[in-house]
Amino acid sequence: MDIKYYTLTNKSGASVVLSNLGAGIVSVIVPDAKGNMDDVVIGYKNPQDYLADGPCAGKVPGRYANRIAGGHLEVDGKICSLPVNNGPNHLHGGPEGFQNKIWEARELDGAVEFQYYSEDGEMGYPGAVKVSAHYEWNDDNDLILTFTARSSAATVINLTNHAYFNLDGHNSGSVLEHTLRLNASEYLPTDSTLIPLGESEPVAGTPMDFVEPKTLGRDIKADFPALNYGKGYDACWLIDGYTPGQLQEAAELKAARSGRVLKVYTTQPGIQVYTGNWLEGCPEGKDGAHYGDYSAVALECQHYPDSPNHPDYPSTLLEEGQTYSEAIIFSFRCDNI
Repeated sequence: MDIKYYTLTNKSGASVVLSNLGAGIVSVIVPDAKGNMDDVVIGYKNPQDYLADGPCAGKVPGRYANRIAGGHLEVDGKICSLPVNNGPNHLHGGPEGFQNKIWEARELDGAVEFQYYSEDGEMGYPGAVKVSAHYEWNDDNDLILTFTARSSAATVINLTNHAYFNLDGHNSGSVLEHTLRLNASEYLPTDSTLIPLGESEPVAGTPMDFVEPKTLGRDIKADFPALNYGKGYDACWLIDGYTPGQLQEAAELKAARSGRVLKVYTTQPGIQVYTGNWLEGCPEGKDGAHYGDYSAVALECQHYPDSPNHPDYPSTLLEEGQTYSEAIIFSFRCDNI
């Protein structure tokens, strides 16, 4: 497998490294409040270890990110059977999902564009889909990710990036002292296999409330279904004010020790927050790093889990002739400390 890396560096020397395996983010090197550069994304020493890794580190899962109940969905009256690879459910497009494919890469000025052609019937999904993931790195330390896709027939699609962030540096230990604020007053309760039960519920009065900033670790051990199921946070929040095609602020993550701040913006309706509850045992990290549980947090902007089986959720249907288009911006800044 011919894995290649692509580096984007801005005028301040901050840089991003991308991979053609899964259109992945391999590193993001940005300054702290004192100007010291460090890599704030976890990743592996050996490029081959990104293939079929459990954490899906930094990559673009698809054709459908997150879970589909029982591996079954219906498109235009036809039942589709998808491989089950996460308990009883289908996760991240299956074992041969987009995250485990080599994408074509094209280097542009300050950007890299990855393209992948997914054949009709691949992992059980109908329609041949041509998908593009376009990364731009600007002088303000904004990493702008734009997805587009077109299909030869009606299908479903849900794309995100699965990078894990530790704003004190990828090899700095637990992320539970990071402070998170979410622009989300509701979340999706799930069953024990993390499939949504149906309607959203308010976060107010629960450990799921990040409307006001709090540390990731403050409530993570609370006796609450969403936390008990996954040994920590692994849930989807509904972004307040969602309007299709319009960028909204989804999240703000802060590390008091380094002063780094990450703001996340998206056109998508939801954000899955996963506190790296099962990172222990993943491949050896960059620079020989060891990543234990809670070493980093994923902030995955996306449509809701199992949306094809919930007609009341924002639709993930992509009809023939339509263009799927979504965006995510990871904006890195610093607070004074």
